[in-house]
Amino acid sequence: MNDWPDGRTDENRSNRYGRGSAGAQPESARVMRQVRRGPAAPGQGAPPYGAGVPRQPSYVDGQGHDEGQGYDSGYNTGQVYGNPPGGPQGPGGDGGYPQRPAPDWRRRIKWTAITLVTTLVVVSVGTYFWADSKLNRDVDLSKVIDRPETGEGTNYLIVGSDSRAGMSDEEKKKLHTGSAQGKRTDSMMILHTGDNGSALISLPRDSDVVIPTFKGSESGKTYQSTGRHTKLNAAYAMDGPELLVRTVEANTGLRIDHYVEIGFGGFANIVDAVGGVEMTLDKGFKDKYSGADFKAGKQTLNGEQALAFVRTRYALAASDLDRTKNQQKFLAALAHQVATPSTVLNPFKLYPTMGAGLDSLVVDEDMSLWDLADMFWAMKGVTGGDGTSMNMPISGSVGGNLVWDKAKVKTLVNELKNDEKVTVTGN
Repeated sequence: MNDWPDGRTDENRSNRYGRGSAGAQPESARVMRQVRRGPAAPGQGAPPYGAGVPRQPSYVDGQGHDEGQGYDSGYNTGQVYGNPPGGPQGPGGDGGYPQRPAPDWRRRIKWTAITLVTTLVVVSVGTYFWADSKLNRDVDLSKVIDRPETGEGTNYLIVGSDSRAGMSDEEKKKLHTGSAQGKRTDSMMILHTGDNGSALISLPRDSDVVIPTFKGSESGKTYQSTGRHTKLNAAYAMDGPELLVRTVEANTGLRIDHYVEIGFGGFANIVDAVGGVEMTLDKGFKDKYSGADFKAGKQTLNGEQALAFVRTRYALAASDLDRTKNQQKFLAALAHQVATPSTVLNPFKLYPTMGAGLDSLVVDEDMSLWDLADMFWAMKGVTGGDGTSMNMPISGSVGGNLVWDKAKVKTLVNELKNDEKVTVTGN
């Protein structure tokens, strides 16, 4: 049986070395085609190029060439990296690495701006809701009866009370507040804002007024007026903010749109949060009741000192009238300090200041943050000299009560109602 291809027989395998060979001797060395180094001899060249065999390079001195051309290893054309001949070969085709594309600065600036604006919006919205949640809207002006008609502009009644709520015995001692029960007003001001400038009018706590008929804020019971004259701060002591608003409106004829109150502790905390308030005093003074002990000249007041400064009246020549002037002077300095870039642009100072102020404020139910901001900027402008700052006009005193100048008060109220520039002067 013949197992060999092409009709080969076992005889064909004789004297062959290898698999199935019959001989024990290896076959002679196979003759391999030699690659001639140098030009081929005549008559012994490779088949002509194009006859099914590609042209092979010849080597001379280790240099491949083809009819005068050098051997191309593939590096020159970039084929080692898979680049086709004539394809990209690095920057400018000079054989280097490909260049990175030039940065798109317009795109970068655009997305940076979008990111900053988005962050600002998120922070602003978050801050608004945080601040809004801290407002104590505890005063219900709907309980006030027989109110005057609404005029032009907005009128705020700003009250500084001697409330000691939340203060420890140590804090009361430190701030010289005493431990009296209940609350009384230590200062009262009407702030008017409108298109023709703002006006800040201080109402001395010893102002002579008549408590009008009113409805109790807690009981809802109507209390008839007795016509008895008393000091303005007595209205607050009798029935709180609602009766104070009712009394101011009845004795002036001016409608109060919003109510804002701050206590002793809150006032001191605001001053400390802002880092103190710089003041320049023309004369020094000392008062054992408020704890004031100041020398003339420039100085920075902390919370304790600021509270003593705005409460002092017994050491002043005109008592309550001089005290209201000091209160306005201090508010101007405080507003200036709060509005400086070092406070507004520094979150580590701005948020504690806002927190201290909002925690200690008591406002009416309809007060919004926009109303509060409007009040602050108007007060800052007025106390800074842009507007009118004055005491309620006084004509004299009776039994220790300061009597308002009725003619001037009537003119002043009409100007405020009509949002006109204030021409009346106070004491």
